Amino acid sequence: MATMTSSHTFQPLLHRIADEIASMPGRGRPADYIPALAACDPHRFGMAVAELDGTVYGVGDWRQPFSTQSISKVFTLALDLAREGDTLWEHVGREPSGNPFNSLVQLEYENGIPRNPFINAGALVVTDRLHTRSGDAAGTLLEFLRAESDNAELAIDKGVAASESAHGDRNAALGHFMASYGNIGNPVPVLLDQYFRQCSIEASCADLALATGFLARHGVRADGTRLLTQRQAKQINAIMLTCGTYDAAGDFAYRVGLPGKSGVGGGIIAVVPGRCTLCVWGPGLDERGNSVTGVTALDRFTTLTGLSVF
Repeated sequence: MATMTSSHTFQPLLHRIADEIASMPGRGRPADYIPALAACDPHRFGMAVAELDGTVYGVGDWRQPFSTQSISKVFTLALDLAREGDTLWEHVGREPSGNPFNSLVQLEYENGIPRNPFINAGALVVTDRLHTRSGDAAGTLLEFLRAESDNAELAIDKGVAASESAHGDRNAALGHFMASYGNIGNPVPVLLDQYFRQCSIEASCADLALATGFLARHGVRADGTRLLTQRQAKQINAIMLTCGTYDAAGDFAYRVGLPGKSGVGGGIIAVVPGRCTLCVWGPGLDERGNSVTGVTALDRFTTLTGLSVF
């Protein structure tokens, strides 16, 4: 194993990984249940690494905005946890689900308490609670991402949001079901609008690698202020490791060995605590909803550098 000793080797390393990705035969398929995402070219690929001081390296389509989708759940979780602390965990669990991300099955067994914040039911609870505290969950998230990425141009893709809303019956069912247990505080249509807008924020690999930096800095934002306690940052990293890639988290931990969070837009963010953050993008997904080229690229990164939590 080649172990990286200094940050100036990130750029040639990224080019090496991109060259390997270019020769991959099978790249998966874009998410076709959201029509606005179905047209993405699975041959697109980008990767960025951001150091703790904000220095960012990239390769391929690393400046190309894409739909963040479930990656947004990490930031919404951090923003709500910063506001209400451990009270949040009375309303959402911290265990892997073992079921698809939009499953209704577990909710009835567990009395409307979602298994973790990254399945859709759990993310709806977190968005609901952030909206209650902020008055605009999606707007608060967008403001945070703009600040951390130093990119004021980040925006919500209204076409994707409309597409999700038109095909959002399962999320509506999850919201109403949890509301029947008293675990949703806002009107479900208001919550769904916030949630679809949240998931429809467009950002690039560079933007998201930079925005994730507070988790590598143990809760400290890009401007030096503290968003989370060290304990809270540890909690989010732990949940990313065990629950961040739908029902493939065990395989992701096995291959990559980093806290990570994927989205069906083809992006994956990952954290090397105390060192750097990464974002990869490849629109082609596997059967569990994770980017095929993204997982492979992160696997190669940790293998070639030795940068892993294990």
